[in-house]
Amino acid sequence: MNDTQIREHIEQLVAEEHRLFEHGDAGGLTNEDRARLEQISVQLDQYWDLLRQRRARRHAGQDPGVANMRSEDVVEHYRQ
Repeated sequence: MNDTQIREHIEQLVAEEHRLFEHGDAGGLTNEDRARLEQISVQLDQYWDLLRQRRARRHAGQDPGVANMRSEDVVEHYRQ
């Protein structure tokens, strides 16, 4: 997956997230919608992390293709 594909996937996830939020504003969020919003949040964190890894590797003169998608556990428990 290259940077463009990663960004496109992020945009798709954000669009889905917005649709679900709009649906929720109309009072129609189901338990499945809430679960999907949680999944989207985790996936967005993972894809943003992957994009940052690729950019950092490229900036350091390394191969960005070596960057890997990190697990939910890793991206959701970063220390800030």
